[in-house]
Amino acid sequence: QVQLVESGGGSVQAGGSLRLSCAASGLTYRLYCLGWFRQAPGKEREGLATINTNNRPTYADSVKGRFTISRDNAKNTLYLQMNMLKAEDTAMYYCAADWRCGTVVVTDYVHRGQGTQVTVSS
Repeated sequence: QVQLVESGGGSVQAGGSLRLSCAASGLTYRLYCLGWFRQAPGKEREGLATINTNNRPTYADSVKGRFTISRDNAKNTLYLQMNMLKAEDTAMYYCAADWRCGTVVVTDYVHRGQGTQVTVSS
């Protein structure tokens, strides 16, 4: 059974930083594309970043230059370093995994965690 468990969320002032982690189990981690998306109340899910099996990252324009995605295959853990946070970054953040690399957007990845809340005050 695949499990993804996020951690590292919290409350921070605008301009601050947070590092999210996502621990995975029940899958052959190195074979999966991984990513992060978020959802704020009343808004659509927004894909933020992905990283493929060759460690190539992609970013949404809204977070490019501020967020960095990385993965540690030895620890089965995905990270999202978030810098220069803004009030509009406030949302529930989810990690996700899928073997269908390049054919599915991150918000549709087959496996996802329960989320971790990020709140940025201005």
